[in-house]
Amino acid sequence: MRILVVEDDTAIADALQVSLKLAGHAVDICTTLAQAWSALRVEPFDAMLLDLGLPDGDGVQLLARVRAGAHSAAGAGLPRSDMPVLIMTARDGVDQRVAGLDGGADDYLVKPFDPQELLARIRAMTRRSAGRARAVLQCRDLEIDPAARTVTQAGLPVALGAKEFALLQTLVEASPQVLSKTRLEAALYGFGEALESNAIEVHVHHLRRKLGADLILTMRGVGYFVPRDQPA
Repeated sequence: MRILVVEDDTAIADALQVSLKLAGHAVDICTTLAQAWSALRVEPFDAMLLDLGLPDGDGVQLLARVRAGAHSAAGAGLPRSDMPVLIMTARDGVDQRVAGLDGGADDYLVKPFDPQELLARIRAMTRRSAGRARAVLQCRDLEIDPAARTVTQAGLPVALGAKEFALLQTLVEASPQVLSKTRLEAALYGFGEALESNAIEVHVHHLRRKLGADLILTMRGVGYFVPRDQPA
């Protein structure tokens, strides 16, 4: 999952980046509203963690701008208006929390917070956004646990690399939508991460070898997808 962190405190931003990357997410950091809006307009982020007190304004301004936008597809020049957003701030007053949630935030977390609680809240709000009640993803004989970052097939554990797991989760969550190579790269890699030109093809090859050649299908010239209804 590709997450945008909007936080001007370097120590907090660095700690968040480490925690989120260890959990398998691609992470980008912005320290101002202007940087964040520019990033949102060019990359399809899956979620945003938003501080309120920023050098060039209040985070609620960015939140309002996102929520006011059209429900646009990635690359259309506007971020998704329904993108999950979690406010993380030292403002702990009830009125402030109410204002943040009524302003469009999906969740509100007061600093300081435990990294594990933050990860759980991210999983919960993205699950709600996708319309899923269960924490574990199921696909044919696969069970994918985003919290434990484990995959079992027919009840047996399957060892996957971090990017392989992220790719599998992205494709299963989007099923049966076809995702382009560019979209998958954006979901798996942050701005500064090294990316080989054939990285997605390599990860898909590894997943097919480990989980079966018919799990991930190719639509030639378009991208990859996992069919919604697959035979048992």
